[in-house]
Amino acid sequence: MTAGSAGSPGRLYPERPLVGVGVVVRRGRAALLVRRAKPPRRGQWSLPGGLVRLGEPVREAARREVREETGLELGTLELLDVVDSIERDPEGRVRYHYLLVDFTAEAVGGELRAASDALELRWFTPAELDGIELWEETRRLLRLSFDRAP
Repeated sequence: MTAGSAGSPGRLYPERPLVGVGVVVRRGRAALLVRRAKPPRRGQWSLPGGLVRLGEPVREAARREVREETGLELGTLELLDVVDSIERDPEGRVRYHYLLVDFTAEAVGGELRAASDALELRWFTPAELDGIELWEETRRLLRLSFDRAP
């Protein structure tokens, strides 16, 4: 999930969880990952996604975030899971708390291009995922999506 700038109001040490979306974007037996350019998890591979805007339906947010971040259009969105991403500072205070609604969908159009909040985009097969560092929840969501793929 692309969370945006750490300095954005309300994201760092928020008063309540922020709602985000993530999408396992598939192309056959490969899934698209984004190397994050911004915190949290800067430099790590992640699912494309971001925050839901006020008044925006969650599925529209998922489509918008994937389009903005990757240039791709999605087929039918299938709900995978809802996940908490909570990061605490050394004193135990909540630095970040995102409630992430995660989907899976096939890429059906568009032109692959990385947005400014992505260092790079890359398709990974299930076998290639073993060799990269991933948040364990991302790895679990990828397995769920691959298990459901035809």
